[in-house]
Amino acid sequence: MNVLWYYLIGFIIVWVLAFLLKDKFNITIDGIVLMLKTDKLYNLIDRIANLCPRVWTFIMNIGIPVGIFFMIIMVVSLILSLQLMFETPTVSLILPGVDIPGSPLYIPFGTGLIALATVLVIHEGGHGIIARVEGVSIKSVGLLLMVIIPGAFVEPDEDEIQKLNTISKLRIYSAGPVFNIMLCIISLVLAMLIGGFIASEGVYTTDGMEIVSVVPASPAEGILTQGSVITGVNNHAVHDYNSYIDSMKGLKVGDVVSIKTESGTHDIKTSSNPNNASLAYIGIRANQHVVVTDSFASKYGTFIPWLLSELRELFNLMFLLNFAVGTFNLLPMKPLDGGLIFEELLKADITLNRRVEFNSTFNKFTKIFPMKIRCFLSRRFNSILNFLSNHKIPEKLADNIVRYTSTIFIFILVVLIVYGMLPGIIKMF
Repeated sequence: MNVLWYYLIGFIIVWVLAFLLKDKFNITIDGIVLMLKTDKLYNLIDRIANLCPRVWTFIMNIGIPVGIFFMIIMVVSLILSLQLMFETPTVSLILPGVDIPGSPLYIPFGTGLIALATVLVIHEGGHGIIARVEGVSIKSVGLLLMVIIPGAFVEPDEDEIQKLNTISKLRIYSAGPVFNIMLCIISLVLAMLIGGFIASEGVYTTDGMEIVSVVPASPAEGILTQGSVITGVNNHAVHDYNSYIDSMKGLKVGDVVSIKTESGTHDIKTSSNPNNASLAYIGIRANQHVVVTDSFASKYGTFIPWLLSELRELFNLMFLLNFAVGTFNLLPMKPLDGGLIFEELLKADITLNRRVEFNSTFNKFTKIFPMKIRCFLSRRFNSILNFLSNHKIPEKLADNIVRYTSTIFIFILVVLIVYGMLPGIIKMF
């Protein structure tokens, strides 16, 4: 059964329950958005914020330029995506368990849901923590469902935010994406540590390629099954990734491929690749099938290797999803965080007092450098401040720039999604 049908069934059940229980629980329905508000997380956010407010402020002082850097990277990447979209899809739907034909990305269902939950919790939690550090009240906290896409939200008091200075606002707006980026770095380190331990201890050996997904509407659908292990292709033995790739070389569109699994040998006629019509396509995603070595199993059993494998996959997905969602949110388009940051930068009014504060903070971060380098950086930094001070953008013009920029980027995203994803989604049904 197509995974999207499970999402549809789940959507119907959740929304019916929401209508029936909205008076008993604090549930609000606003168009396609379903929100469950709770006050149980207020104290937790306060405790984390008050644990080390100076450290949080220091982190976000670094986070602001990091966020601006990734904002620029994302703008360049999105523009380049327009050039690449006619060759290969450059966007993907992040919906665990759903494999869309032609999509460059597939997220497993179980670990994917957990990883996606960390993205939502850390993003909204970051906004809430820094808002409390800046003295802003939290109006509501809770979970949301936008059609079938789950989410979380922390709603700071907007009136109080507007009374803050520019830097404080930028800290709050940047917090979500920066917290995502920090978690993705932590996840990467943990995944590398686990991978290093697995390699050094000789935990696993490989005996083929495990099919992790059969793409709907592909030649393999109905023939191969998820979880099967490929041990041969066209009479060539397959025992790891390299031998699998070697056995697939030279395939052309229309060729019949003989694939051997534990359930027997299956003949599949290749079609053209959705991303490149000149390439042969079967329609499976596969990873190396690993088995625990006898030497490791005799010492530690099989539970620890299983746990290590699951944790490594989880941390890899946490790295991928936190980086993808965090940087995507930095696009300079409202209502994304990047749009709020972009708007605040355009409207920034750099007064004399603020310049003194900026220079003091800048000097703290550059004191590790030799004096000549510090002076060079300080002159360049003050040149930027001079330019910004002498070229303040009128508020009405800033609003128009943000609005037009948001419209342009929304249009680009719609084009990428429709061209890259819609044909594959239609094929699934």
